[in-house]
Amino acid sequence: MMKAFARMMDCQFTRIQCTPDLLPSDVLGGSVFSPKTSEFYVRKGPVFTNVLLVDEINRALPRTQSSLLECMEEKQVTIEGETFVLDVPFIVLATQNPVDMEGTFPLPEAQMDRFLMKINLGYPTQEEETKMLLKVGDDIPFAEIASILDPNTINKIQNEAKQVHVHEDIVQYITSLAQATRNHSLISIGVSPRGTKALYQTVKSWALLHGRDYVIPDDVKDMAGPVWNHRLALSSEARMSHMPPEKILSEIVNSVQVPKEQVVRS
Repeated sequence: MMKAFARMMDCQFTRIQCTPDLLPSDVLGGSVFSPKTSEFYVRKGPVFTNVLLVDEINRALPRTQSSLLECMEEKQVTIEGETFVLDVPFIVLATQNPVDMEGTFPLPEAQMDRFLMKINLGYPTQEEETKMLLKVGDDIPFAEIASILDPNTINKIQNEAKQVHVHEDIVQYITSLAQATRNHSLISIGVSPRGTKALYQTVKSWALLHGRDYVIPDDVKDMAGPVWNHRLALSSEARMSHMPPEKILSEIVNSVQVPKEQVVRS
């Protein structure tokens, strides 16, 4: 799916298979000695791409997981004191092994906070699974996937999303939701300012995808779950009662007052 996603955008795609012996240098690259020139040169790692798939990220050691922090936050990589700016667009997509927990290293809250969204795919419906077998039961025709975007177009769309208008009441609504997560009895660590900013940016893109140049409260409601569910650290009481963060966040969204004024571009 990730490979098809990158091909559709005409972007360079790289995949990293995480294992416990994976080192940070295997991700970022490092300084290598050349016998021919008797000098060191920088060998760039797989992170130098447009779309990076980090497969089963929770199988990598914490020090390897943390090697992604700089590139995800600042879109750059530092190797041997030298900083390299990554290409635009740069997108990190990661999967986790949810079944076999032996030999896995759960991502800490600060690292989870770097990911814009967490989406649980689950099983397909029987109808969807039937269509899957009929269409790609033998082989996946990657060569037939046509590009409908390119890096320059993606950059243009990203800039258009930044111009989407967000009414002050909507901004107040977002921050009120964030404050509610920080004061909830079943949440030990609420949404961080980084999470608030992530929702602010996401609702602008969501509005643009729906053909609007302004954000409405429903955009916030639609995106709060995917953007915030993985950022909540639940209390011991919530964990013992197997309370999913999705349910708690849904209750918060339904309890915070929605802006009543018409929040459109004037």
